[in-house]
Amino acid sequence: MVNSMPYFRARKQKSGNVHYYFDTGSRPRKEIPLGSDYREAVKKWIELSAMPVATASETFADLADRYEAEVMPLKAPTTQATQRGDMKKLREFFCQPSPAPLNSIKPKHIYQMLQWAKGTPTTANRLKRLFSHMFNTARAWGWTECENPCAGIEGHSLGKREVYISDAVYSAVYEHSDEPLQHAMDLAYLTGQRPGDVLSLTHADIVDGLLIIKQSKTSAPLRFEIEGQLQALLAKIAERKSSFKSEVASLLLNQRGQAMSKHMLKNAFTSAREAAALTATKTGDADLAAQIRAFWFYDLRAKAADDVADDRGELAASRQLGHTSVQTTKRHYLRRGARVKATK
Repeated sequence: MVNSMPYFRARKQKSGNVHYYFDTGSRPRKEIPLGSDYREAVKKWIELSAMPVATASETFADLADRYEAEVMPLKAPTTQATQRGDMKKLREFFCQPSPAPLNSIKPKHIYQMLQWAKGTPTTANRLKRLFSHMFNTARAWGWTECENPCAGIEGHSLGKREVYISDAVYSAVYEHSDEPLQHAMDLAYLTGQRPGDVLSLTHADIVDGLLIIKQSKTSAPLRFEIEGQLQALLAKIAERKSSFKSEVASLLLNQRGQAMSKHMLKNAFTSAREAAALTATKTGDADLAAQIRAFWFYDLRAKAADDVADDRGELAASRQLGHTSVQTTKRHYLRRGARVKATK
């Protein structure tokens, strides 16, 4: 679109915003600022170029630029990181060889995108969700009057993850973990929280005998009573932290006394899991080795849900995970099935 409009220039600023200019064609170059609003910039360009009035048609690239600058920063940090990667893929599909005008994107193109990314079906479905939200946002901005092309197009069917981490699998990996990873595993299991929320916990979150967790994804606040194994764990964490004489606020520290990052956690867990699987293989327990290799750190959230549901019921499990509906917990996290008795 931009290339078909002589003297119309678009530049992305350090802030991420896109600003438009009218190039007068003089030497040395002189450009007249047209602002950051695409439609207004086009109107000014028409006036300055004395060209026939044409209807402005924003492209996917225009939408992506504005969405990244205005909408994405309002989301949780982990969501932003995921969407930045997804946006690169959307740009690759909708901007090659040139950016597609929004009004030209039809349901068949969404289907083609899903097929283009079918090698990673979870990612493909996520691309569709992001595009759908972007298009609805464009409608709200008045950039298009077209119906959302995602409507009626089904994503890839994904099987529910059914891996339950048994105590034996947990213990095997735990035994091959260093102390920082053990603390991270215990804290994730005892609270049932997402890895990012566990890593973000600090001593400031311990208030009046409660561990306060505000989930980054939903902003749902939870208050965990500090007692039993959680109390013992927090005492161990405090004792270890005191040995570093560190002012780092994070509860989870690495071997050097630094706040544990997501990357550090992933590397430590991957190494411990592989070491545990190799040990199981050497002892001739191929089944245990396979179960260990199927273990994701995120599965600790489902293990917590299943164990709490068995002990205190599904509602308690749902509340611990911060869900507003028990159905969400049952659909995504309760993997062992209901505990029942025989007819007689």
